[in-house]
This record gives sequence, structure tokens and C-alpha cells, in this order.
Amino acid sequence: MLTASIVSYHHRTSEIHKVIDCVLAGPVDKLFIIDNSSNDCLRELEGVSDRVRYIHSMNCGYGAGHNIAIREAMEVGAIYHVIVNPDIYFGEGVLEQLVAYMNVNKEIGLVMPKILYPNGELQYLCKLLPTPFDLLLRRFGLWKKYREKRDIRYELRFADYNQEMQVPSLSGCFMFARMSILKQVDGFDERYFMYAEDLDLCRRIGKIAQTMYYPKVSVYHAYAKGSYKNRKLLRYHMCSMFKYFNKWGWLWDIERKTINKRVLNKLGK
Repeated sequence: MLTASIVSYHHRTSEIHKVIDCVLAGPVDKLFIIDNSSNDCLRELEGVSDRVRYIHSMNCGYGAGHNIAIREAMEVGAIYHVIVNPDIYFGEGVLEQLVAYMNVNKEIGLVMPKILYPNGELQYLCKLLPTPFDLLLRRFGLWKKYREKRDIRYELRFADYNQEMQVPSLSGCFMFARMSILKQVDGFDERYFMYAEDLDLCRRIGKIAQTMYYPKVSVYHAYAKGSYKNRKLLRYHMCSMFKYFNKWGWLWDIERKTINKRVLNKLGK
């Protein structure tokens, strides 16, 4: 059984119909729409299909919203669960191919396909585990030339994005997960209201299973980088990264160093 979840916050029905249609065109048995909005205007989406389950939730954050769906998916016996952003869309066969890939590769707990901008340009969303220095450089535009050079390493831009890679940090815009692994790690850490919850989830899954990039299928993502344009979102981002480094370590994160070194060595760097 395959289930899926979308967390919405004040999206118009027209804005998320595209991703809903994409999900329901695949072998998804149940699509959970978790609405963190202050109103329930999206409730009408229940009429789209009997496979849609609409839940109007008190807004406790992005990860907490998906956890509502993950818990219900566990109860109905889901084998796989796909976490999808409202601004994602994709063609036929994507979910079927990911199911087949996971069926064959039992050691994989989480997989992300190739992510493209709507114009077809590649998004570099395979990343190393970040250091506080990476955050400062990226967030505040310090030392542009050095930042760009470091980004080549941090985002693995030197690697062949047409080849499968085992990557420690995958984007939360599209995560295809094995439910037994999600159950072991207890889903998202709800201390992160918004941002870094995907990084934290990848890191915990990476302790017990492989987290893979699989480029033989691709999806489109209208990536907005909201926290680069909105001060409120910037505060959320900074708060989440503060919590992340408090949890995993700031400068003396030996595990981060070991994992990143292993990834770079495997990729020939």
C-alpha cells in the first residue's frame, strides 16, 4: 500500500489541484491533505476522490502536519509513504517506478528523485550535512566567491546528478519513504516548526537505512526560497537551524565530519 501527504497553509484550491491530480494518477491508496490554515476552505477537495482524506489541523508546523498523515498511514497498513510539497508536479509512472525501486532495494529507507525547476533546469538538492559556517555563508551572502566555491562542495555540484548517489541530506519537497523506517524514527521531529525538519529526518534515517538520490525519474518543483525573501520565514529558518545545531552539535559534530568525508571519498573528492 502506498499513501501520500500534502501539508497546505492558505493555498487556494487551484494552487494545489495540479499536485493532487499527479498523486491520484498514480497507485496511491490514500492521499492525506493536512490543512494548517486558519479556515477549512480546502475541505471541498474531499469531493475530488474517495482516496482523499482532508484533515483541518491546528498549525503546529510542517513536520507535525505530515506526522498526522504518517500516523494514519501506519494505521491503514501503508508500506510506503510519499511526502509532497504543494508546489510539486510530475508525469505518469513516477510513483510506480519509485515503488519498484524500493521493492528491489530493501536497504533503502528514503529516496528522492531528480528535482527540476519548471523550465527543466536541475535543482541541486543533494547536500552534505551542513556546518554553522555553511549556514552563515548561504543565508547572509558573505564572501560571495568563497561561498560559491563552497556551495559546489556542499551541494555536490561536482557530482554526476544523472547517477544514483547515497546522500546524507535530501530535500523535503519530495520524499519517498519506507513506512517501517519512518516508524522506527518516529517521523518528523516536531520541535522544528518550519525548515530543517527534512535535514533532521534524513540524518536519523541515515543511521538505520540508506538515503538515496534516484535520478531515473524526475519531478518539477516551483522552488520559491521563501525564507530568502520574507523576514518572518527567515526567523523560522534561523530558529530551526539553531535547534538543529543544538541537537546534533555546532563545531564538534564528529559524526557529521565522518559522514561528509565518506560521501566525498565515494564521489572521488
